[in-house]
Amino acid sequence: MPGAHPLLSLENITVRYLNQMLFTNLNFQVNEGEHWALVGESGSGKSGLLQTIAGSYNVVNGSIHHHYYQEYLRQHPEHDAFFTYRNLLAEVSQKHNFKNLSNTTDFYYQQRYNSSDSEDAPTVASFLSATATPALGTAAPFWNYDKTIHTFELDNLLDKQLIKLSNGETKRLLIAAALLKNPRLLLLDNPFTGLDVHTRIELNRIISDIAGSGITVIMATSPVEIPDAITHVAMLKQREIVSMLPKSDFEPAQVKVSSVVSPDEEELQALLSLNAPARFDTIVGMEDVSIRYGDKQVLDKVNWRIRQGERWALLGHNGAGKTTLLSLINGDNPQSYANKITLFDRRRGSGESIWDIKKRIGFVSPELYQYFPYGSTCLETVESGFYDTLGLFRQSEPENAGIALRWMKLLGIEQEAANQRLRNVSASTQRLCLLARALVKNPALLILDEPCQGLDQHQQQQFKQLLDAICAHSPTTLVYVTHYQDEIPACVTKVLRLKDGLVVSEEQAIDA
Repeated sequence: MPGAHPLLSLENITVRYLNQMLFTNLNFQVNEGEHWALVGESGSGKSGLLQTIAGSYNVVNGSIHHHYYQEYLRQHPEHDAFFTYRNLLAEVSQKHNFKNLSNTTDFYYQQRYNSSDSEDAPTVASFLSATATPALGTAAPFWNYDKTIHTFELDNLLDKQLIKLSNGETKRLLIAAALLKNPRLLLLDNPFTGLDVHTRIELNRIISDIAGSGITVIMATSPVEIPDAITHVAMLKQREIVSMLPKSDFEPAQVKVSSVVSPDEEELQALLSLNAPARFDTIVGMEDVSIRYGDKQVLDKVNWRIRQGERWALLGHNGAGKTTLLSLINGDNPQSYANKITLFDRRRGSGESIWDIKKRIGFVSPELYQYFPYGSTCLETVESGFYDTLGLFRQSEPENAGIALRWMKLLGIEQEAANQRLRNVSASTQRLCLLARALVKNPALLILDEPCQGLDQHQQQQFKQLLDAICAHSPTTLVYVTHYQDEIPACVTKVLRLKDGLVVSEEQAIDA
């Protein structure tokens, strides 16, 4: 572009990660004043491109020029010798890397419900204080502590431990922490994922403020969720940039979506017949269930009855209490013993073990995705659903492994992914493996908490069709959580809405 001043240039780069070639002879340039959205189907290379810019992957050919860094060095000739372009860059990925206060171990899935272990987690205030960096140069920082806290509505969360944040609250915190670095370049990987409608609207406004403050934004996002501040769009396909254009010339339909193929119903019915769920009257019964953490009333006299074969949507804003409610059903929350809860026709605390509960439940959630150990292969991950463990900690059983492979095929997971480590496949494949893990034993109850997070439009539609077919051919009971109305499958006929821990409505059908 004539007269344009480049901020970032990727020139004929070839990028390798482990034994995989991510990009070959890729070119990409961001000029001053531009803000870019990266769009494309799952696995097209959006996250990989962000991580390449951040310096996480090995560039074996070509070069990356961080022109903003060179400009900083010209303006600050007496800079710290250890100062690199990374000090001028902030990245918000799909997974966080929170550490305990002891800084010796990562968080684990059930830590939020274990009072002694959750005390080892930093608070929001301490995390942000440790993250904030002084402004570069002599000017006062635009994104100071008070402004950032106010912008992201974190005031009421400052004393809350990180492990107890909801998925949406965590996303807001991570973006706030990135801004406290006052970076020159901000990389966002699907920032709208997991946010309720109000927060998505607010984040769109905030991204405009970020761009207006002089920070350049490059983000991976859905083609239908491109913020107002974005000026340009790059479309990726099979790890190539196939088109770059001004946002004003972009239409979501330009991102081609593969046609959705109906599930193999004969194969599905064969899998469902392998382990038909037992019959129950009441899958879940709750009477005046209340949960409090310190001064915070998380659930307040919740009454809910789920009969076998019912399909529910559980809806509510970020922090409404949905995750806590599900933890009582899934056997993860010890406060269930202090409440009147019936699971699978049996009063909670009448002698059943947590494993008696979990063997009847298939479960997936953003938190499970966040904390699942990623050392297992994809096939081992799916097979572990038979044993309700986070990974395979026993000898694989050939029969169960075979069933796991069949479910993987139904979900469109490529056969070559089966023996790859979970950490080495795309985020969408990781999520599909956890969905297969939830389905593999044909449980009496499916709890699907934001199951379509990180899936492209094709994968979402494919999964919804599979779920509708499962419900059509089995007595599977379903609890489905989402912030997107169009993600709710057709089989859902009942809705429970939460607001600030209270049931605000119980409906017989989805109100579009």
